[in-house]
Amino acid sequence: MSVSLYYSARRTTPLTESESASVARVVAAHMASFPYDDEESLYLYDPDAAEPEAIIAGSTKMPFEPGHLMPVIAHVLDSVTELRRAVPDAEWRVHMDDLDVPWDETEGYSLPGMRDADLIAELAGIQEGDGAAG
Repeated sequence: MSVSLYYSARRTTPLTESESASVARVVAAHMASFPYDDEESLYLYDPDAAEPEAIIAGSTKMPFEPGHLMPVIAHVLDSVTELRRAVPDAEWRVHMDDLDVPWDETEGYSLPGMRDADLIAELAGIQEGDGAAG
């Protein structure tokens, strides 16, 4: 069973040209700096396929490899934070399946432990341990 991170912004007016350009810059920067070629990254749905009034919507499937989990979560949530700051006057919802990801004006979107170096190293060690056994 997979876990995904979902993100959306809604409002009654479409993105302006300037907002669309800002969104495109955030997505391009995210893709250029994403650390894993073999993991799902920030993915925005085609605007025509999104929910009504959704001006931005997308999802990212979380990696199965424990050592990739926290870096992917941090990278995607940082990018969604940038998207929200580029389009601040929309109603945003970010959630991992049924768990809402809180918004903080200073920190943006984050989950506990997503930048904890010890936790990241421990998860990477689990991954390495699994690889050595197989």
